[in-house]
Amino acid sequence: SEYAGKVIEVFGTAGGEMSDMYQRGDDTHLVFKIPSRGTMGLRTRILNVTRGEAVMFHHFSEYGPYRGEMGHRKCGSMIALATEKSVAYALDTLQQRGKLFIGPGEECYEGMIVGESAKEGDMVVNVAKSKNLGNQRSSSADKAISLTPPQTFTLEEALEYIEDDELVEVTPKSIRLRKRLLSATDRRKANKNN
Repeated sequence: SEYAGKVIEVFGTAGGEMSDMYQRGDDTHLVFKIPSRGTMGLRTRILNVTRGEAVMFHHFSEYGPYRGEMGHRKCGSMIALATEKSVAYALDTLQQRGKLFIGPGEECYEGMIVGESAKEGDMVVNVAKSKNLGNQRSSSADKAISLTPPQTFTLEEALEYIEDDELVEVTPKSIRLRKRLLSATDRRKANKNN
């Protein structure tokens, strides 16, 4: 019951209309009509706002009129600058700007999405940037790099996460996210034309 307001807000941004709401013991039962395309990514968002306490069920009801544009992801992507192996030093500075999807020592390629930026808009990042070494040891000795474990996706979660200009790449060993256009210059040209 304490999360009902947040759930209603999430359904509202996904094009849902509430048709019923009632109490069942300590739980609140909510019934919505929502377009099928509005359900993409909905499960994860509902579980996040309810701290994992929601139970969700959906089935096809009817064909209906077009309900307009759906809400998009608010955060941008961190996109790899070049084809290189990721380095812990570079990832340490990047994790302060958002969530990472890769760990150190992973092969990355230009256009691969390596993290989620905390701000709106995409940013191209260098995942192979290493520390400049000088002749003398600095007075403040090298700090130990402590990285947060990277966020991993199942195939369903990856499909829920991507935007229109992004793709999911599935290989036998991994599930990766990438931009539809790998080159930064190609992406800029495409944005100018739109």
